[in-house]
Amino acid sequence: MSDDALLQGALDAARDFGCAERRHRIAPEVDPATIRAHLREVYGDFAQPLSGQTVLADVVRMLREWNLHITHPRYFGLFNPSVVPASVAGDLLVAAFNPQLAAWSHAPAANEIERYTLAFFARRLGLPEHTVAHFTSGGAEANHTAFVVALADGFPEHVEQGLAALPRRPVVYASGESHHSLDKIARATGLGRSALRLVAVDTAMRIDVAALRAAIERDRAAGLAPFLVVATAGTTGVGAVDPLPELARLCAEERLWLHVDAAWGGAACLSPRLRAEISSIERADSVTWDAHKYLSVPMGAGMFFCSRPGAVRRAFEARTPYMPQPIDGTVDPYSSTLQWSRRHTGLKVFMALAALGEEGYRRQIEHQADMGDAMRAALRRRRFTVLGDGPLPVVCFTRQEIAGGRIAAADLAAWTVRQNFWVSPLRVPGHERPVLRACITSYATQQGDVEALAETVDRGIAELAPSS
Repeated sequence: MSDDALLQGALDAARDFGCAERRHRIAPEVDPATIRAHLREVYGDFAQPLSGQTVLADVVRMLREWNLHITHPRYFGLFNPSVVPASVAGDLLVAAFNPQLAAWSHAPAANEIERYTLAFFARRLGLPEHTVAHFTSGGAEANHTAFVVALADGFPEHVEQGLAALPRRPVVYASGESHHSLDKIARATGLGRSALRLVAVDTAMRIDVAALRAAIERDRAAGLAPFLVVATAGTTGVGAVDPLPELARLCAEERLWLHVDAAWGGAACLSPRLRAEISSIERADSVTWDAHKYLSVPMGAGMFFCSRPGAVRRAFEARTPYMPQPIDGTVDPYSSTLQWSRRHTGLKVFMALAALGEEGYRRQIEHQADMGDAMRAALRRRRFTVLGDGPLPVVCFTRQEIAGGRIAAADLAAWTVRQNFWVSPLRVPGHERPVLRACITSYATQQGDVEALAETVDRGIAELAPSS
């Protein structure tokens, strides 16, 4: 099989899978032993090369049959989307051209494409003109970047001397519903888990600002050094958005760095209808936003924005004789980010944005929000209790049979997956038993899909509930 035929075969497989998405099972029925045995049987210890045709056919079959298909319109799971075709083409081009973005001089076009794309999104967030931004592997890296930059800003001596040089221990605050990457980041930065304060949430699952203020006061009185508040715009659990205007005021009063983890909810800035949900995000010192969530591009494509360029320079500035000399008027990514070697992550985002246009993205984002509303309505018609009425398309729901313990949410979720839908059980504060969580993650999801889900879980309750 020639190289051209191999590439064409891969393109054909990608196109065919996209066209036939709805015909595939969402969840595989396979165990680790089956996959491991297959790999041993076909590939052994790689002593003998196989034809490109053999490898391609086998890999396509494994990917098609033995993966959870998060691009399926009836996957109502985590923030994993169907992908815009233009973004897939962008990823292919990056793999072929393989530009190295560590230094501007090595990839001028690639670096400027990313700069141009990020500047557009920064404007839509309402961030100031001097905002600096870069692409990351995902939200975890972007949040990690925020920790490092905030430390460099609040404790300049930390850059050279580390945490041991600080007279008071730094402390970070986030809601109890924040992403668990913060726990890992607290360990990775040397702050330690006990430096992360997870603040109680209100009935809407948003951080309790009064409880946050009290925690800050207690820590200061104890001789600790509060320096960073992480707000969440679109929690993984229920899609809640922390009260950004109040948090911005508090952080200004207390001289704390405000970082907004808007990995999912940041896309609301592209919709005039949804923009109010993240009001005051422009007052943040830094923002995380993942293009590989609500913007429907392949993983991974996180974005980090910071309105304090001096702090970014202080955190990451690096010079070494084996790297090219910087070009006037440019910034070398290796000296301004956590990464060194850099993939051209931004091309798939640029190509999706160029192909859809801002108006196309607005329609796509609002369509998913509309499908969330349609799902809430369909569930309520079938006597489900829906938690919350926010406009972002995360829908958590329960019914008396679940709340009363006659059916386990996990059992109902598993039954639903067997009917070729994907939802998950979720434990929500204030509810004794887990509820079900469904999120619209695909721009291809239609009214019929959400109606079918509501009908399916209703039928599942009838089938699984023991007779009274």
